[in-house]
Amino acid sequence: MSAHQYDHGHTVAGWVGFGIASVGAGFVGAGVCMVSGLLIAGGLGIGAVSLLVTWALHLSGWGKGPGVRPRPEWDWRVRDSAAPGGHADCLGCRLAGRGRSGGRADGTPDLSMPAQREGEQEPATTLRADSAR
Repeated sequence: MSAHQYDHGHTVAGWVGFGIASVGAGFVGAGVCMVSGLLIAGGLGIGAVSLLVTWALHLSGWGKGPGVRPRPEWDWRVRDSAAPGGHADCLGCRLAGRGRSGGRADGTPDLSMPAQREGEQEPATTLRADSAR
């Protein structure tokens, strides 16, 4: 049994991204202390690399989307089963062209009509010629 009862979101993508970003922050801090524009720029570049590495790991299944993962995937060494189709409402997946908000997991838009309210007439545009009404 796990020490915690909820998904904290610890993932390979998160840990690797954090590690690389920490090195970049160290370079920026050293650059500020030594008044070195080169170290500051290098540290900012390392920070940008950490974003790209984290994004690539997330898209390859080593990250997680928004929300709680299924219980068997809580361990940080388990790949995310939803990654190939993209996560709904995930900015990283949308930037990669996956998991569009308001669509289905396969990226196609959800074209289903919302439920009709009681007492509301059906709009004429939704009636088809073969309708039996």
